[in-house]
Amino acid sequence: MSKIIHKEHNVSTLMYHIVCPAKYRRAVITEEVDKELREICLGIEARYEIKFLEIGTERDHVHFLV
Repeated sequence: MSKIIHKEHNVSTLMYHIVCPAKYRRAVITEEVDKELREICLGIEARYEIKFLEIGTERDHVHFLV
C-alpha cells in the first residue's frame, strides 16, 4: 500500500503529520468522539487510497499520521 520513493542515494516513504485543533482549543474531544473519528477514518481508508498509520487524540486536538 505504501509508495516507496527511490532516488539515486536514498529510499523514502512520504508521510504527513496533520494536527487538527478544535475551535478556540476547547476541550471537546471525548472518548465517544474519539471512537467515532476512528470509525470515520477507517471508512475513508476503505474508499480512497490512503492509510492512517496513527490517530492520536487529546482533549483539544487530533493528530493524524497519514
